[in-house]
Amino acid sequence: MHSVPYGARNRIVVAPGDSRSMTLIPDKCEGYCRGVDGRNGPNLACEGCGQAVATRVDDCGQWQAVRLEPDAVGRRLSALPAGPTPGWDDLERAEHRVPPVEPDGSWSRRWEAAVGVAPAHLVVATEGRPVALPSGPVAELLGHAVGRYLPAAGPGARSLALAGPGIRAPRPRPDVLLVPRHPLTGASWRPPGDEGAVVPMDSGVWAYLVHPGETSPMPATGVRDDYALPPRPWYPLTPHHRAFAHTLARLPAVRLPGLRGFRDACR
Repeated sequence: MHSVPYGARNRIVVAPGDSRSMTLIPDKCEGYCRGVDGRNGPNLACEGCGQAVATRVDDCGQWQAVRLEPDAVGRRLSALPAGPTPGWDDLERAEHRVPPVEPDGSWSRRWEAAVGVAPAHLVVATEGRPVALPSGPVAELLGHAVGRYLPAAGPGARSLALAGPGIRAPRPRPDVLLVPRHPLTGASWRPPGDEGAVVPMDSGVWAYLVHPGETSPMPATGVRDDYALPPRPWYPLTPHHRAFAHTLARLPAVRLPGLRGFRDACR
């Protein structure tokens, strides 16, 4: 299993698009064929004073990131007022949903990451036991990913259901609730007063599972030839294994005796 991803300690990591007033240091920009990989240390300098302040990584095999040097940058409060935090109700807007298929007909990279992260939480929530997925989009789109990391459903399988804002709480409560993660704070949604097991999921992916949009208006009998089915790749939606492994490595419960064998098998 992968440990917490590489990188020196105490660095603040930001997206390249969120960095400002920095310029590349030409003789520090070694890498592979498609980008720099930070092998020579800090490769970004302050535009004002020229001091090396951060390391830019954008090679094709790594996450794009800017790692700030703790001894070269300082934290300052912005004079701009903070904008309002989006509410859970915003997840119900149609534009928040992320479709699973890209315009070019391939699976969405965001979905591949999401269906890698969610099973890691599901492994911990179920202690590695089988899971019975609800029929519909959840089983159709997540079944392959869950089956890759957990045993096939059978006796003693844990029940799972979607839950979140705008959805009536299922009764009786399933063993595990698949809930959205707040797009800004990262907090997992929970029903009021509920302390049961939840599995957080990318809010845009979760919103699509809840509201997948228009389905085929095919009648109960017969066939409609004038309605094109949504495009889908010929292969199943495959989880991003590094997203799974990195997420699992961060969950403290995976180090408990009950999951130690599972952790060792993923090494």
